[in-house]
Amino acid sequence: MVTGAGGSVRRLTEPIKGWLQRFALALLVAAAIGLMILGKADTGFVERLRITLTDAAAPVMGVLSRPIVTMTAVIESARNLIDLRAENARLREENARLKQWYGVAMGLERQNQSLRGLLNFIPGPEPTYVSARVISDAGGAFVRTVVLNAGGRDGVRGGQAVVDGDGFIGRIVEVGRRSARVLLITDLNARIPVVVEATRTPAILAGDNSDRPTLTFVPANARIDAGQRIVTSGQGGMLPPGLPVGVVASVEDGLIEVRPFVDWHRLEYVRVLDFALPGVLPSTRVAGAVGPL
Repeated sequence: MVTGAGGSVRRLTEPIKGWLQRFALALLVAAAIGLMILGKADTGFVERLRITLTDAAAPVMGVLSRPIVTMTAVIESARNLIDLRAENARLREENARLKQWYGVAMGLERQNQSLRGLLNFIPGPEPTYVSARVISDAGGAFVRTVVLNAGGRDGVRGGQAVVDGDGFIGRIVEVGRRSARVLLITDLNARIPVVVEATRTPAILAGDNSDRPTLTFVPANARIDAGQRIVTSGQGGMLPPGLPVGVVASVEDGLIEVRPFVDWHRLEYVRVLDFALPGVLPSTRVAGAVGPL
């Protein structure tokens, strides 16, 4: 009985279904035209209808978007894993190269020690040092100096080199009992014998009260390029050799500017080095006097 009723319903709905399938396109076109006409006649109604439909579809779209978000996260995780594998491979390769260079360095160190023994090489004295803090920046348009909170009672002497964690900053020019004044390498009076580390080209680093001192008295046939390191030469016995000063910043029209390693805006703690060198400045000077390094 139920089967017979179901068959009767299907027989009744099949003509309607066939009619809808036949005229579905025409019905959709008619509906679209009707909505367009309605939108022209009453724009507010169409807008309200769009908002209502959007609100109704929002939960459905939220549910449907979750798998997409999950899939995106999975894809991103896979990409990260691929990147990590590539990074791991690069680090392994770099580690292998570093191990190789470590072996080379150890071999060179042993060779250097052996050659020093053959030459009866006498190493220079290890410096002693006094740690101090910059308590005053007396710099201005005409002078570049700083004052330290260490003086004669702490073992500070005139002419000693002063460095921070980045490189050479200047020399002691005035010493009191509890304080000392440092003439910076950027001061107009500063003259430092230096060399280009790679080529051993000698020069004089001359301050000009700017943040970039210049190289002067460079040999005529010397070639100096930007990026080369500048270190103290030790000439004249005033400073020890090899203290890092800076790098060549620019070479233009014979003017060679050097960018010091020191960050002058963050100069706080320094070390006053004592290499027990001859020819250093006297341990005390008249207050306010400045002179070339």
